[in-house]
Amino acid sequence: MTNLDDTPARVRLDRALDDLAVTFHGMAARPDETQCVCHWGSPDELALLKVPDRELDPDLLRRTWSAPDWNDHGAVLRRVLPQFGRALVGGAEPAYATGEIGQSFARSDWLRWPPRQRESVREFLHAWWSHSLTDPAPPIPVHALLTLCTEASATLTPWLAAWEALDHPTADQYLAEAAALWVRDLLYDDFPWPTWHDEDALRAELITWLARHTPARIPAHDADRIRLASLPTPARWEDPHW
Repeated sequence: MTNLDDTPARVRLDRALDDLAVTFHGMAARPDETQCVCHWGSPDELALLKVPDRELDPDLLRRTWSAPDWNDHGAVLRRVLPQFGRALVGGAEPAYATGEIGQSFARSDWLRWPPRQRESVREFLHAWWSHSLTDPAPPIPVHALLTLCTEASATLTPWLAAWEALDHPTADQYLAEAAALWVRDLLYDDFPWPTWHDEDALRAELITWLARHTPARIPAHDADRIRLASLPTPARWEDPHW
């Protein structure tokens, strides 16, 4: 039996995690960074973020990435990224927080970081996504990880393209599960999760992709509901299967 940890996808993910550690080694929050000691944490905890490479306890790590009001969110995220990446892949952060996690990446403006840093984050997200699509027990469900990746990158396109290109029964299983979760929202012209980005454009891209590329990979009942959701109104309501 093949050990999942020895698959090319896992090797790629481990390399991406190693690259985060190398790329963001020695980074720290700005010396003048501030935070509310009443609601966020203690001065000693804040001081830890200004010292590079010190491991944070899980609660402090969570409070650090989730705080929305850093003066320089990018510097703070760079400080914790090696540990944060390992925590994410290991399932230490809850699946219900994937939207918030993605938004933390977005707040950091990582797509405008220097090329070496930007590519390290990009490869980490793509390697994690590719591995999860065939992981029989991903710590974060694939549909929730798509939320994270979309919110972090402001796009669905590369994540859907990777899913589409992967001919694997586990990826198909996750696609069927995701379609079943999303279709009710899509039928009523809603997007399946709260987003910081262009909700109408994301919904249109998601339903178009589902209608074109998934009918043979999901149960017939859900495929028909996806077909209905892809119809414009009022044609959707006039369809005999509505």
